[in-house]
Amino acid sequence: MSAAPIRHSGIYEGWVRHRRHAPVRNHFRYRLYMLYLDLDELPRLFRKTGLWSLGRRNLAWFRRADYLGPADVPLDVAVRDLVERETGRRPEGPVRMLTQVRTFGYVFNPVTFYYCFDAAGERVDTIVTHITNTPWGERFAYVHTRAEEDASGRRKRFRFPKAFHVSPFMRMAQDYDWRYVEPGERIFVHMETREDGRAMLDATLALERRRWSAGSLHRVLLRHPFMTFKVIAAIHWQALRLWWKRTPFFAHPSHARGSDHVPDAAPTGARTQPAEGRAASGPQPGARPSEEPGRREPVHS
Repeated sequence: MSAAPIRHSGIYEGWVRHRRHAPVRNHFRYRLYMLYLDLDELPRLFRKTGLWSLGRRNLAWFRRADYLGPADVPLDVAVRDLVERETGRRPEGPVRMLTQVRTFGYVFNPVTFYYCFDAAGERVDTIVTHITNTPWGERFAYVHTRAEEDASGRRKRFRFPKAFHVSPFMRMAQDYDWRYVEPGERIFVHMETREDGRAMLDATLALERRRWSAGSLHRVLLRHPFMTFKVIAAIHWQALRLWWKRTPFFAHPSHARGSDHVPDAAPTGARTQPAEGRAASGPQPGARPSEEPGRREPVHS
């Protein structure tokens, strides 16, 4: 009996762009690839792929501990548990993730997206945006459910206050305006950061789908052999540029408070509220933070 075909997973190639508008200007754009993995298909995705593997060392490999939740909990269960904890509703359909995997022993994902589909597997019902900050390496997730949508329902918009310190060059008292297009032949994500109604930074991810096959996996690895190293190198290079331009520096909130607060130990499911005296930049489709022990995890929107 032949193995079931890979229908939903894919390889996406394209570009990411960051544009910082204030208080100094700094723009960059670079090419990248990401893997779109249907977690139901995951056990058979890397069979007969040579340089790629699941759960064992290789030139490129998927290691469960690199992603959301405890390593001994199946990833799709961890995502469903998180969404249920944050929203009171458990996703009924497939969970598919957009990420990078470990290559040459290293991975750093500034962001991994988990798309939770409805029971029919046709529409995205919830999006989990899982962020890792630099240089602290803390993890945090925003759980998005109540979207502003266009007529098709495929374009989703979430506006909510910032709840997680991402960069030492961005203050906490900011608001987010994030827009997603449901995965298809293309994936598009656009994130804006605003402060008192003024655009401070925007980031755009635009990718095109490639068919999942051993040949495609090998070709993308040959084109981008050091992709995961490139990500972290680019982050530090841009940080150096910002420092050189004398961009204001903001200490981690726990340091600024002069407390012994450890972000990893923050309670799971704490609700995020707009900072006192600061109105959020639009309707709040439900963003709240939740964190798992040992890592700083989520917010719900």
